[in-house]
Amino acid sequence: MPNPPAAVISHLTIRLATPADAVAIAALSRAQIEHGLPWTWREPRVRAAIADPDTNVIVVGRPGAVTAFGLMYYADDDAHLLLFAVHRSQQRRGIGSALLQWLEDAARAAGASRIRVEARLDNEAARSFYNEHGYHEGEIVGRMYSGTLDGVRLEKWLREPG
Repeated sequence: MPNPPAAVISHLTIRLATPADAVAIAALSRAQIEHGLPWTWREPRVRAAIADPDTNVIVVGRPGAVTAFGLMYYADDDAHLLLFAVHRSQQRRGIGSALLQWLEDAARAAGASRIRVEARLDNEAARSFYNEHGYHEGEIVGRMYSGTLDGVRLEKWLREPG
């Protein structure tokens, strides 16, 4: 998939993740995405995603000290935002918006028609964030996460379908 160069947004540098970032990404995923659920995005799985040519993994922060990341997988003409997190201490500073814009630009460059993402149904902050960025809620899926927590599927069309 396209690998745009590192982007600098005022003081913020967004860069492609390296294997050295895998531990920090996994830890941030555990703390902010997978809390209360079985931990599935451990270091080996994150390393595999970083190495996958059909996946973009981007980060903010120096190697090993990641403060935000996004992980997007590409298949056919869809992009699927699998993981996305900003450390709590860094939220509400535009970092998430900058990361999402980078990923959307990469998806457009890859020819994706839409981006799909899921969120916990009870995660009002994430749902609001995606809604504010043009994502529309679709299906609510009972017990989507580990057979216990409900989720919602969201999508954003980047170009007309077909």
